[in-house]
Amino acid sequence: MDSQWALDIMRKAPYITVSFTRADGTAYGVPLSLACTDNHVWYFHCAPEGDKLDAIAAHPEVCLSAVTRCTPTVGPKDGTFTLQYRSAMAFGIAEPVTDEAEKISALRAISQRFLPHHMDAFDEAIRRSLHRTAVVRITLTAPPTGKRKQYDSHGEEMKYGRME
Repeated sequence: MDSQWALDIMRKAPYITVSFTRADGTAYGVPLSLACTDNHVWYFHCAPEGDKLDAIAAHPEVCLSAVTRCTPTVGPKDGTFTLQYRSAMAFGIAEPVTDEAEKISALRAISQRFLPHHMDAFDEAIRRSLHRTAVVRITLTAPPTGKRKQYDSHGEEMKYGRME
């Protein structure tokens, strides 16, 4: 699937797993609530210290992975046990945000994505918590890629980007 389709999956996913490499070379992946401000900049928030920030300091390269509409199923034509899904993956460089205005803008994007009906409380939450909240910017280094397995209404697998 094309990169615009993959971006749409990333925007719709309830969380995106971000995979880091720790200083000792071991892998560390964690599902996070990310929001984007454009097609290539994504943000998440976290505590001002911990595994994620330690890993970013050692190895800023990250991998993002998102899945939506993940449904176990039996193949309608051949009876195979399979999974219908829509997924996207992207690579990027992560770095802590130090500019206060950018931090607030990123937190606003995250809050707007996940709590749009509570934005009236945003300014007060920022006043209470900004000093104890870290924000990380992930800049994608290439457009995301996407994959899916999906059957049409006739039980045929839709391959090569075919839409119903």
